[in-house]
Order: sequence, then structure tokens, then C-alpha cells
Amino acid sequence: SRGGALPRGRTIVGSFHTRTPDSMSTLTDLLKWRYAAKKMDPSRAVPAEKVEAILEAVRLSASSSGLMPYELIVVTSPEKRAQIREHGWNQAQITDGSHLIVFAAWDHYTAERINARFDLVNQERGFTNEGWENYRQMLLGLYPKRDPQVNFEHAARQAYIGLGTALLAAAEQGVDATPMEGFVPEKIDEILGLRERGLRSVVILPLGYRAAEGDWLVNLKKVRPAREAFVTEVK
Repeated sequence: SRGGALPRGRTIVGSFHTRTPDSMSTLTDLLKWRYAAKKMDPSRAVPAEKVEAILEAVRLSASSSGLMPYELIVVTSPEKRAQIREHGWNQAQITDGSHLIVFAAWDHYTAERINARFDLVNQERGFTNEGWENYRQMLLGLYPKRDPQVNFEHAARQAYIGLGTALLAAAEQGVDATPMEGFVPEKIDEILGLRERGLRSVVILPLGYRAAEGDWLVNLKKVRPAREAFVTEVK
């Protein structure tokens, strides 16, 4: 069980119903607490400092070659979120949450984009490295020549690394986050003007707080495959 209101007449001592992220000391605790909230409380907004902590965690995420080939679009506009909900299977969390994060991947790897990332590293570190520059030339010789769809799919996979980080960061902040693929990307791209920026929506993440009532999932046990069915060790 993962938080929210207890059913009437039921008391569970020491369960995740009665615990908050502040009282949890391990990553496993946080993972047990979090779930994809099906109903969020529209009267509760996530404080700005918590949203910033989540965004900063994603900014520091792992990324292939350090390219970070995606951007985060933070949507708080009620009008825009209502439009997105129309093309997001009418999922209420899109508008009931206070923030909607859209993970938007690069539509292609271009020489300009790759050079910009490498130049940024050199600028921030204050020096150039021969091995690093050789690696730049290798990527420039490979990525821009590939089919744009292949490059977009690679960039999208990088965005999912950031999504995983966002889910953990949200749990650490005591914020509910519900990842969604159920939407029409072309429509979301149009609403947010992403294609003009060379971006394509990949996954969206409403942020908010689980509602006290009306969420069929909140009091159900989290179920995952047993370790022996999930992990194979090759020794």
C-alpha cells in the first residue's frame, strides 16, 4: 500500500499508508511509496521549490555522450493543459495536477547540436582535451548521417532515462508523478509548437498530490515479478 486515505474501519500500523517520504530513509522506501496516481487533488499545487528540485535532478541525469538530446517543457497554463487532455485520452491528472512536464526529444542529431554540446563542455571546464575532441569528430561522422527517425528514437530513449530520474526525484520530494504515453504526439507537438523547435513529444508527466478519495489504485499492493523471475545472473 502506498499512501492516501485508509479504508473505513481499517488500520495498518507502520504501512506505507501512514508514512511520508520525509520519514523514509531508503530508496526502496520511496519506490514502494510512489505509484502512478490515478486521481490527483486539484486543490493542491506543488510548490515551486519542489518542482525545481525535480527539474534539476533531470538536468543532471545520465545521458549518452553527455548530449542530453531532449528538453523539458513545463506546462502550467490551464488552457494548454485542457487542450492537451483532449488529445491525452482524457486523463484527468493532466489538468488536476498543478504541473505537466513534457519530455520533448530532438527530432535529429545535427552537427550544430552536437557541436553546441561539446563547446559547452569545453567552456565550462575551461580547457580542451584531445581525446574529447576526437570523440566529437567521431560522433559528427556518425550521427548526422543517420536517418532522422533513427536519431529521434535514440534521443527518445535518452529522454526516458530522464523520466526515471524525475520519478525518483518526485518521490523524494513527496510529490506524485504519473508517467503517460497515452496521447497523440502530433497534437501535443502542435499545441506546444514543438516541431518548429526541432522537438517531438515523447512522454508526459503530470505532477501533483494523490487525492484522498476516488483513486482505485492507491490502496492496492504494489506487485512486481519476483527477483528470481526478473533477474538472471551470468557468472
